[in-house]
Formats: sequence, structure tokens, C-alpha cells
Amino acid sequence: MSSGRFIAVDGADTAAFAMKQIDPDVVAAYPITPQTEIVMKFSEYVANGEVKTRYVTVESEHSAMSACVAAAAAGARAMTATAANGLALMWEILYIAASYRLPIIMGVANRALSGPINIHGDHSDAMGARDSGWVQLYSENNQEVYDNYIMALKIAEHKDVMLPVMVNQDGFITSHSVENVEPLTDEQVRDYIGKKPAHFKGLLTYGKPVTIGPLDLQDYYFEHKMQQHTAMQKVLPVIKEVQEDYFKKFNRKYEIIEKYKADDAEMVIVGMNSVMGTVKDLVDELREKGVKIGAIKPRVFRPFPKNEIADILKNFKAVAILDRADSFGSFAPLYAETLAAMYKFEKRPYIRSYIHGLGGRDTTMELLGTVANDLIKMKDSGEGHLSEAYLGVR
Repeated sequence: MSSGRFIAVDGADTAAFAMKQIDPDVVAAYPITPQTEIVMKFSEYVANGEVKTRYVTVESEHSAMSACVAAAAAGARAMTATAANGLALMWEILYIAASYRLPIIMGVANRALSGPINIHGDHSDAMGARDSGWVQLYSENNQEVYDNYIMALKIAEHKDVMLPVMVNQDGFITSHSVENVEPLTDEQVRDYIGKKPAHFKGLLTYGKPVTIGPLDLQDYYFEHKMQQHTAMQKVLPVIKEVQEDYFKKFNRKYEIIEKYKADDAEMVIVGMNSVMGTVKDLVDELREKGVKIGAIKPRVFRPFPKNEIADILKNFKAVAILDRADSFGSFAPLYAETLAAMYKFEKRPYIRSYIHGLGGRDTTMELLGTVANDLIKMKDSGEGHLSEAYLGVR
């Protein structure tokens, strides 16, 4: 069962506290706003002797991920955290971590990518890394941040997965907001994650040597990329298994896609991370007025749950997709993935794309109200396919 105690804590300290309870072998990190608070707080746990972690202070985010790759390749549990330009500086090593099948856990306090320089939250950093081979989990609030960190380790280290996992939370909006969080006890976390599984072997495994980072040209590179694809296809069933086990042990219910008041809805708003708290408030308000509207929140973006989201959305009349990132010259990421998932149905709901909140711009109830009005018009008029809008642009 749950611990039964609550603490008031911001999202960055929530992430650091989860890391403390996991007590990884190695953390290598470099500070960058708004992620700095995560590794700063964790470094205090290290300095106070509250964890056994080897904390590696590096000169850049590229080095941070390189150190994590080396540690994980040697068989250590490795974690880090970053944001925005720091994630971009890791670019080369993100692909290496995934292709070497290393179960590294990384927290990302999602932030706009330069330029111009902006330190506030949007999803351009994580969306830029969406094809790097990392599993991506998203967190609406601090409680989800905490639970996602704990579950991420079980997902990454599963024998059918062995891939790195990125835990996303919105920079400043979540990372610096204080909320009540119900943590598990140290003993509960320790018992849940257990020791490193036997299949997690490193470079130093005597008698069973492995090769990390060989030259891989035309003869086998293609096959190894296909193996990564096959591994990613196995992730969603593992996430479901981990979420179900987490519920049985701690009475905390998580699903790959959360439905909010959607069972009898005619139209829904789809989005990820912190904006969905505001969307739920809007849904509550409109429900009191008799409007049949609901909310759909994917908690996982990679691998994209295409079958699950298509089966949920197929029966609605109108759908709005909220993206906190743009894809210049194409459709926004969540919108594009959803459209592709819905293509198999001859009869599809009317779907509209809304890009919102770039660079930390507030997505207010008033703005979301215009989305709801558009949905009502689409439902009634039968128009709206492949249309897009920028929400709140002056």
C-alpha cells in the first residue's frame, strides 16, 4: 500500500527525492535551467551520505551522457537530468545510449530550445529527440513525476526492453511548482526495484565478455537498427505490466493513456504534461453546462501508442490535439502521430491541431475555451480535418 504520508515539494525536488530512493550507482550531470534544481538537490544527498551514488561532475551535457553510457556499459545503474540546449548537446550520445541498449534514466525539465534564448517550458527539446531510441514518459504533475521515475527503472531494465528512459516534466510550470506528493517509503522503493536483474550484464562480466561500440558497417548495421525497432515494439506491453504491478503494490492507478470524462463524450481535447490539469478544469466547467466533452492524456510518447489512441479516438465526432512544440514545415508532433494512427479508419473524427505555450506562454482557461468552441463548431458543421491553429499568438 501507499506510505500514507504527504510532503509539500516542488517538481525538481520530487525528481531528486525519487532518485535518492532509487540510489543509483552513478549520476553524471551538468546544471542547466530549469533542471539545475534536480541535480543540485541530489548532490546534497550525496554530500550528506544519504546515498551511495558516485556523483560525477562533468564539463558539459555531452560529457554527462558519455559518463552515463560508460557507467551503464560497465553494469552500473546510471541516471542524469537535463533540459533544452543541454539535451541538444547530448544529441550524439543519446543515440549511442539507445543503440547500445543501456537502461539509463534521464529526467528532462522540458524547456524551449534556442534561439532566441528562452529558459521557459515547452516540448521542443524532447520532441527533437523523439527518434533517438529513448522511451519517453510524460508527467502532468509532481506525483506523476515521482511515480514515473520509480516505474522508469523497472521499464528500462526489463529483459524485453533494456533501453534508456526519459522522464519529462514541464520546466518551471511543474519543476518549480510546489504540490503535495505522497512518496513511498525507502523500503518500499528498495523492495520494488530490487537488485539489478541478471540479464543486465556489463563490460566487466568475467567469462562473458561483450563488445560495446564496435565499427558496424553495411554487413550488420541495418540488422542492429531493426533489433532496436523490435525492442521498442515490446515496450508498451512492458509499461502496461509495470503500471498494473505498481497499482497492485501501491494502489496507484496509471495507464498509458488516461481518459477523463470521455466515456460519453462527443468531443475531446488531447494533450500531454501540465496543460492537461487546466484542460480537466475546463472539462469540469463545461460538463456542468451540459457540454459532452472529455480529455485524453497520453503518458507515453515513445513508443507512440498508436493502436491504443486510435481505438479511443475513433468514436468521437471532433478532436483537438494540443502540441507544446512545432515541427517547422510539417504537422506538429503529437498531431502528426495521431493523424497517422487514425488513417486506418475510413470514418474518422474531425481533428484540429493547436500549437500552444511555446517558450512558456501560459495556456489559460480562456484560450482552451476557444478550443472547446471550435470543437463544438466542428462537431455541428462537419468541418475541421487537417486544420491547424496557433493558440494565443498575438
